[in-house]
Amino acid sequence: MTIKRVAMLTAGGYAPCLSAAVGDLIERYTEVLPDVELIGYRHGYHGVLTGSYTVFDEETRTNAGVLRGFGGSPIGNSRVKLTNAKNLVERGLVQEGDNPLEVAANRLKEDGVDVLHTIGGDDTNTTAADLAAYLHEQGYELTVVGLPKTIDNDIVPIRQSLGAQTAAEQASIFARNIIAEHGSNPRMLIVHEVMGRNCGWLTAAAARDYMTWHGQQTWLPQAGLTPERWAIHGIYVPEVHIDLDAEAARLKQVMDEIGCVNIFLSEGAGVDDIVQQLEASGQEVARDPFGHVKLDTINPGSYFAKEFGAKIEAEKTMVQKSGYFSRSAAANDTDLALIKQMCDVAVDAARAGTPGVVGHDEERGDELRVIEFPRIAGHKAFDASQDWFQDLLRQVGQA
Repeated sequence: MTIKRVAMLTAGGYAPCLSAAVGDLIERYTEVLPDVELIGYRHGYHGVLTGSYTVFDEETRTNAGVLRGFGGSPIGNSRVKLTNAKNLVERGLVQEGDNPLEVAANRLKEDGVDVLHTIGGDDTNTTAADLAAYLHEQGYELTVVGLPKTIDNDIVPIRQSLGAQTAAEQASIFARNIIAEHGSNPRMLIVHEVMGRNCGWLTAAAARDYMTWHGQQTWLPQAGLTPERWAIHGIYVPEVHIDLDAEAARLKQVMDEIGCVNIFLSEGAGVDDIVQQLEASGQEVARDPFGHVKLDTINPGSYFAKEFGAKIEAEKTMVQKSGYFSRSAAANDTDLALIKQMCDVAVDAARAGTPGVVGHDEERGDELRVIEFPRIAGHKAFDASQDWFQDLLRQVGQA
């Protein structure tokens, strides 16, 4: 397969892998195909629809490793769903009556793109596969090789998505300062709201990282520095139903004994119950272009802070969200190694003309391979029955 022009894009929400992945792809292509032109579409599919991209020049290719030290994305993201024509018309990205998929596909063809690397979640990558399929029907061959990006670690059948491990570590670091607030008022309730709409993996992993740090500290009880007050007392994820009354009774005992309660709450925990209550009362629940409930309009953290706060007789409640702090971080060493590994496989796959999403395939013995697009799906549930999570719940007094 002859490759003349390679494009890449980052899309969806940020994760601590995007900048490093762009840098690693640039480096790898410069090593093995130095004459191939490399471009990056600005703000994901937004840039594809508008024809906005940057050409990675010689200086960028020489110094691409710099990108590994930064979070965010140097080429930018956006939430653009090519199947939501109404939303794209409202945003001025396509004209009334246009087929957005056709507009994007034609743009890729006009731009002479032979290979497209998409760094995103299941929507981002499967949309790219749809683009390639459409172009194939028009007689234009585009090889799409995706990289799995999501801090929720919820892509089927991929064992570990890029950026998730860093996001968990950063949420844990964020929590150290937030939980230090437990002494700022008597009977203090702290709710650390962690990103995770449908999957509790990030909340669980962040809590595990935090309690690992907690177990490594030296305490000074006579000075008031006690492990109990710095511990987590409740971990709530979407996959496990929250019995408010039972948990409130347990947490009230904690509050009565040590004078504070610290909770890790996935932003998707209990959302179905909250939405059901709102809609039953006649309220309309806002949704984004992907059809997802806009969590900031229902505020799960505030909801549970209010519900628990009253039941455990908290004098003060505080809700802090670590999402933007953790998702925009630079990748840690563990993720950097995984990103490098996957990017090398992605470039090899592109050269061979093999489409799909790179990842350790859970359905094939965790083999690192290019996984076929039809097998890619989102919203993989966190398995809350795993031994490490059950051990964690016992450690915090919840099981």
